[in-house]
Amino acid sequence: MAPVADPSYFHNPVRTVFAPGALGQLPHLLGNRRAALVIFPQARQMGLLDRIKALLGDQLVTVIDDVQPNPDVAELAQTWESFWHEPDRVQTIIAVGGGSVIDTAKALMVGNDSLSFSDMVLGLAGHAPLAATRFKSLIAVPTTAGTGSEVTPWATIWDRKAQKKYSLHLPQTWPEMALIDPQLMVTLPASVTLQSGLDALSHALEAIWNLNANPLSDTFAVSAVQDVMRVLPLLMNDLDNLPLRGQIALAALKAGMAFSNTKTALAHSISYEMTLRYGLPHGIACSFPLPFVMQRAVGRRSDRDAVLAQALGVSAPQGPAKLAQFMESLGVKTRFSDYGVPDEEVDRMVQDALAGARGRNFIGQ
Repeated sequence: MAPVADPSYFHNPVRTVFAPGALGQLPHLLGNRRAALVIFPQARQMGLLDRIKALLGDQLVTVIDDVQPNPDVAELAQTWESFWHEPDRVQTIIAVGGGSVIDTAKALMVGNDSLSFSDMVLGLAGHAPLAATRFKSLIAVPTTAGTGSEVTPWATIWDRKAQKKYSLHLPQTWPEMALIDPQLMVTLPASVTLQSGLDALSHALEAIWNLNANPLSDTFAVSAVQDVMRVLPLLMNDLDNLPLRGQIALAALKAGMAFSNTKTALAHSISYEMTLRYGLPHGIACSFPLPFVMQRAVGRRSDRDAVLAQALGVSAPQGPAKLAQFMESLGVKTRFSDYGVPDEEVDRMVQDALAGARGRNFIGQ
C-alpha cells in the first residue's frame, strides 16, 4: 500500500450505504454472520434497540449498551475481556451511535492471544508491541453527523488516570461498511447537533491545512466546509427537518472521507488537552480554536491558501474572521480565555500540540 502522504494517492476501503431508512438494510448487509451490537444507553428508551433486535433476530448474539462518552481504559477493560472470552462467538460488530460508540466498537474489533486488555493498553501506550492477532469486522451506523469514524480506521481511547489519549489504528480497524441513515439523527438534541456539526467542520478544515492533503481529499474537504457552513445554521433552527439532516450527514461523510487520508492536525491536537483538563465536549474542543489555527496556517503555503479561499468563499487572510463570526453566530466562543485557559497556558498548550502526532500534520510548523 502506498503511503497516505503521497499527494497522488487516495485510499478508502469502506463500503458506504447512504439513504433515509437504510437501517432496514442491516440484515442484508450482515448476511448469515452472527453479530454483537454496540449501542448507546438511551437507545433502549428510544425503542431503537428493540427495532434492531427485531431486524436481526437470532443473528444478534449479544448487546453492549453501557457505552460512556470518551471511552476510558478503566471502563473498557471488563467489556473487552468479556467480549473476547469466547473469541469465536461473533464474526461482526455492529456499532450504532456517535463517535464514542464507534470508538468502543473499534477497540473491541482487536484481540490478542493472551485475551488480556492490559496487554492491549501497554501496546497502545507504546510500552510493548501491540500484539493484535484476532480481529472482527465492523458495520458502523452513525447516529450523529460529525464523527467521520465510520469511514476511518482510527479510534480514540482515553486514560484519564494517566491524563493521556491513545489512538488505535491498524489496517484491520477500517470498518467493513458504513451505513448512514439520516432518519436516525432527527431526534438529536440541539447541543449534540451543534457539537457534531462543528466536529465535521473541523475535520474538513484540518484536512486542508495538512501536510498530507491531496487533490481528492481537498475535493471532499472543500465541499464539506461549504455544506456545513450553509446547512448547520438552518438545521439549528429546524431540528426536525429530515432533508437538512440528510445534508449535514452527507457533509460529515465528506469530511470523514477527507481526513481518512490526511488525518487531523493542530486543532484536534489541542482538543485532547481541552477535553482532558477542561472537560469540553469533543465537538467544541476541536472547533473553537479553528480561527486561531487558521491564522497560523495563512501564508504558509500558497496552494493551501487557495483551497481555504475556495472552501470559505473569501481570501485566506479573511478566513479567520469569517470562521470566528460563523462560530459565534452559533453561540460558540472562539478564545481560549472563554474556556478558562490562562494566557500563559496557551503557548505551552500549542507547543505541546504541535509536537503531538496530529500536530505534526499541520502546515504551520
